[in-house]
Amino acid sequence: MVAGVFASAVAAAVLAAAGAVGSGTADRVESGATDRVESGATDRAGSRTSDRVEVRAEARFAPPTAFVPSAAITYEQQLVPAASWIEVTQRSDQIGTRVSLRVKGLQPGHAYGVHVHQKPCGADPAAAGPHYQNEPGPMNPENEVWLDFTAAKDGSGKASAVHNWGFRRGEAAAVVLHREQGGAGERLACFSVPFAPPPAG
Repeated sequence: MVAGVFASAVAAAVLAAAGAVGSGTADRVESGATDRVESGATDRAGSRTSDRVEVRAEARFAPPTAFVPSAAITYEQQLVPAASWIEVTQRSDQIGTRVSLRVKGLQPGHAYGVHVHQKPCGADPAAAGPHYQNEPGPMNPENEVWLDFTAAKDGSGKASAVHNWGFRRGEAAAVVLHREQGGAGERLACFSVPFAPPPAG
């Protein structure tokens, strides 16, 4: 099997759409082998404006020891096989945040627990740290981002969570797949995602 099967195919985009002017242009930051920044919209005073933030990241899972590292790491290949695929999107505005998950190639029929965690993935499953919480307190789907799903017969799955709050800068950095649904459980896999705070009010 070629090394490219395990290669990370990560594309993260942060889009700041035009504000009051409605010019249709936007800031765009893409993260991969190289970074690219394009100029954004300006208001009549010449300062940049934005009313929306969008992030998209995708990758294929690889074990921590893979020759070609990936932003998506599997710790349990029976339930999250190498080369299975994940995509995470975030859309935030001044009203709230929507996080969506899509996967392909997982174990059909398995019920996965999925949460946003505070730190990037690492070779150690514990590297991603605890769940991201809107406010310090109990683990529940209102205070955290839960994306639990059950894989279909073809190994695909999807889930979304919507909240009226946004991420704090630098405090949400990964999505972790757990063996069981609910608030906790063994960590099967991890995907580093550059979650972004909502646009300034």
